[in-house]
Amino acid sequence: MTTDSIGAAQTLTPSNSLTVETVLSVHHWNEHLFSFKITRPASFRFRSGEFVMIGLPGDNKPLLRAYSIASPAWAEELEFLSIKVPDGPLTSKLQQIQPGDQMYLGRKPTGTLVADALLPGKRLFLLSTGTGLGPFLSLIRDPDIYEMFSQVCVVHSVRRVSDLAFRDDLESQLAGDPLVQDEALLKLSYLPTVTREPFRTTERIGTLIENGGLFAGMEGESRLDPETDRVMMCGSMEMIKELAATLEAAGFEEGSNAKPGAYVIERAFVG
Repeated sequence: MTTDSIGAAQTLTPSNSLTVETVLSVHHWNEHLFSFKITRPASFRFRSGEFVMIGLPGDNKPLLRAYSIASPAWAEELEFLSIKVPDGPLTSKLQQIQPGDQMYLGRKPTGTLVADALLPGKRLFLLSTGTGLGPFLSLIRDPDIYEMFSQVCVVHSVRRVSDLAFRDDLESQLAGDPLVQDEALLKLSYLPTVTREPFRTTERIGTLIENGGLFAGMEGESRLDPETDRVMMCGSMEMIKELAATLEAAGFEEGSNAKPGAYVIERAFVG
């Protein structure tokens, strides 16, 4: 790898819409998936679950993409989860970053996968595929989410076992987390499912809703109830369209920052 291929040898210049941050650490989960942390500007404020533009130098202008922030709003650094696309304009370069490299960070985070977009409820289901887990990693480390809900369930559907990023943290119910470990131990559950390799759970999320597997070990009904259950979804278009239709048929109404509802998706990612 040559350093100038990702701008490490360059000194990047901030702008009205972009700051320049430094890569602090990189973790490669497998050949298709990695996460990384960058410095956080003192002035950068966001709500857990939001996304922001990040990127690297391009030929004529910065090459930017929207990424959900995986770290909680109180963290001193910003963390992101990304796939590796060999021919991707940004990820082909992004997957080569190393600590000390510089990259761009947008100044204005936004998004609908936030607690403000949901009505009060009892159970919160965070349904994700692949890197859609990112915003939920932020939310489950935010103390406010445990004040709003008595049960929080993270569902992560992937193709292979090695795609279960942050599995150890989730299986331990965030043991050792400085702010939420006690609440998470009581209220957080984690349901990983692997669709293309042998694993203890291999059904898709829609099937887990239908056969009741989603509710194993949880208090309450073995079905989704729009009166008390709240749902967030992030991941593949196929999953979001299928489950949004299921929720709508069950009486769930989509929420937004302007009008909270019983479920939300990130519209910026689904078009």
